Amino acid sequence: MIASGANGHFDSEQTFLKVGPRSLQHDEPVIEHEEDIMIASENKLGLPPNMIPSPDSGSDLHAILHSVTLLLSEIIGCNCVALLLPKEDGLSARLHLLRLDLDISKAPIVRDVPIDDAALAGLINGHKPRYIPDLATELAGVPDLIQLTRIEPSSSAHVFPVSAWQKCPGILVFFTNTAESCSPHNLELMTSATVLISKFLDTALAFASAESYKQNLARERDRLKLLLEINNHTITHLDTSALFRAASKSLHSFFDNALTGFWIFEEKSSQLELFTLEFPRGRGFRESTTTAILPRDDIASMSARVAAIFGPQDIDEFPEAVAKSLRENRILSVVCVPLVGTKGLLGIISLASKDPDAFNQNDLDLLSQIANQISLALDNALAYRRISFSVRRLEDERNYLESEFHTQYNFEDIVGQSAAIKRVLEQAAIVAPTDSTVLLIGESGTGKELVARALHNLSLRRERTFVRLNCAAVPSGLLESELFGHEKGAFTGALAQKRGRIELAHEGSLFLDEIGDIGLELQPKLLRVLQEREFERLGSNYTIKVDTRLIAATHRDLPDMVRKGEFRDDLFYRLNVFPIHIPPLRERKEDIPLLVHYFVANLSRKLRKSIRVIPPKVMTAITSFSWPGNIRELQNFIERSVILSRDETLAAPISELDDALVSREISANTLHGMEREMILNALRAAGGKLSGSGGAAERLGLKRTTLQRKMERLGILKSDYA
Repeated sequence: MIASGANGHFDSEQTFLKVGPRSLQHDEPVIEHEEDIMIASENKLGLPPNMIPSPDSGSDLHAILHSVTLLLSEIIGCNCVALLLPKEDGLSARLHLLRLDLDISKAPIVRDVPIDDAALAGLINGHKPRYIPDLATELAGVPDLIQLTRIEPSSSAHVFPVSAWQKCPGILVFFTNTAESCSPHNLELMTSATVLISKFLDTALAFASAESYKQNLARERDRLKLLLEINNHTITHLDTSALFRAASKSLHSFFDNALTGFWIFEEKSSQLELFTLEFPRGRGFRESTTTAILPRDDIASMSARVAAIFGPQDIDEFPEAVAKSLRENRILSVVCVPLVGTKGLLGIISLASKDPDAFNQNDLDLLSQIANQISLALDNALAYRRISFSVRRLEDERNYLESEFHTQYNFEDIVGQSAAIKRVLEQAAIVAPTDSTVLLIGESGTGKELVARALHNLSLRRERTFVRLNCAAVPSGLLESELFGHEKGAFTGALAQKRGRIELAHEGSLFLDEIGDIGLELQPKLLRVLQEREFERLGSNYTIKVDTRLIAATHRDLPDMVRKGEFRDDLFYRLNVFPIHIPPLRERKEDIPLLVHYFVANLSRKLRKSIRVIPPKVMTAITSFSWPGNIRELQNFIERSVILSRDETLAAPISELDDALVSREISANTLHGMEREMILNALRAAGGKLSGSGGAAERLGLKRTTLQRKMERLGILKSDYA
């Protein structure tokens, strides 16, 4: 329908108007062709040439109304002309009313009036010219129109339909106060005026239709351009972040939106994680970890590719973290389109605007097509990332296992039938299926790593990697990098990114030997791994989630270190969930013959020997020895014995064992004995305190590490001085 603004231009929904032959109530010459009507109209109205509308002219409707009214007022006393054009809703009409008694020249009244009155509705919907002799009575139910026209009690009106083809989009009303207005000459003049205005409307509406068609073509061109750009982005960018950045710029160039967000859906936690956020007007990109938990119904609807538009009231129902951010940026409307891949919901594209009516159904349909393209690319990118991560992980594990393969283990299996070792194996069998942290306590060389491997092999993580690290063997300055990894350029010499042992052991087991040697500065980071299952690489602020089972081992007295402030008590409590004491070899002497046979068999194959006999004297000497170095010392002695053997009989240098026994007996009255006694006296005087102010190390003028080595060499135990 036709709708005109105050400036005389028309809305895009206008229709073409054409005027054909019509018959009035009085005799009127019939004009067969439209061109004849126009010529007759121009001649009879006598309008100047510049006021005659043409298909290419920009004549103003209100100027024509004014000229027609001015001319007719001089001839037939018509001082008021009204043009009523119904609107699409059928409930109201746009009124263009021009009265010559107004002070404002060429400025008609433009107003929307209701047409619920039956008389007015019948007047507009009529398809033939009509004469109304008593206008006040006819329009008594339309006070707005009567007030605007200021009709006199004796006023009459001539109504002419403004038709387009076979339709009647409106009427032209001439208000008169004289009876002569019904003469054939006057009717012919009013008919000509109607034809002239109809022709103008026909031209103006054709122009408006062409402009609308042009705008639709431009819109379709921009839409196809956007789809092509998004398609190129999905082909060009394998990296998710680069894809989102490029797509965000293309979306803004089309929608002119204030905010673009890309959210990634985490299936395990049912959370949306904000991957990237763009503020096109100045603030640029931001990457965040803002999360929002999705209800199950929302997940189902989004997985079914259901898009939605949200207004100002809907924004308040968003998760608080999201709604707060939108309110701070004065966002009034949001459109959300799901990204759905082959396995379900991948994420969401969200566009926001400060205009409450910025998005419509056409935008929603276009964004759904774009989401399909990006979903395919995102699905491929995520698969590429998973494959790349798996390849890197497998490569790291392969390199680690290769290095482990070339490492000489102390022994390959747990050997023993003593009650002490059976107790250890029973405890290991109980705790292995769980993911609980295990603390192995025992002297050096007792086989703590072997027990740790047994725990891993008996656990549900047996298919994943078992990673080990001796904390005492790594300098304190490099221990953090070994444990947590580092980024390229994190420190001098960091030429490439490195994954730490904790990350290598993801979904597997991590064995930290000599955990008591970890410095106080690293203990909080290790505690965080145990408590929160997360950490950051050295030189990075990106949090990495890990699922690693920790098995720790130490020969030191951790409770004593906690009392001395050398070890964090909270970390000790997290480690001491399930402690297992590994007995020294002197407490399981019945296992020594089994170990001897085991080592002889393995080392004979390795050294290409054929030893079948172990003399009783040799076995007695080996069993009687206390082995302060435990199984490691025993293995080394057997290897030396196999090397010295020339035939099938083990030629063990048992004299070394006798010399060691004699040396220990003599040491009580020699310099070593005196040294041992001095250390014990210092420890007793210090109340058992090893280091620090007033400690035994300070009293003896030794370093703490030197004192510990001497105590280990002299066989000093806590029970000797406590």
